Amino acid sequence: MRDAKRAVLASVLLVGAALAGCASSPCTSESCKADARITHDVKAQLKQHRELSAPNVVYVQTRDGVVFLTGQVATDPQRDTAESVASHVPGVVRVVNSIALSYSGR
Repeated sequence: MRDAKRAVLASVLLVGAALAGCASSPCTSESCKADARITHDVKAQLKQHRELSAPNVVYVQTRDGVVFLTGQVATDPQRDTAESVASHVPGVVRVVNSIALSYSGR
């Protein structure tokens, strides 16, 4: 269990570091604006799926049309749903699904 939490934290930190370039400067380029729109749209679509709500958590970041999903859900089907939802949002080039599975309470 402790290793799973560390793996999730490491994934979040790695993705955050990779995407820090866009976050550290004002979003003025068309590419940055497009990525911000994709992130917004993916988050909005994910909110429509109750099975992904708390206690599950899915974080979304986008870079050059590639959507990075991190966080933690309880089941493989929930993880697959998040990836499928993200992949159908206009402008998404590819989805990198690093969502971890939580087996707490089982």
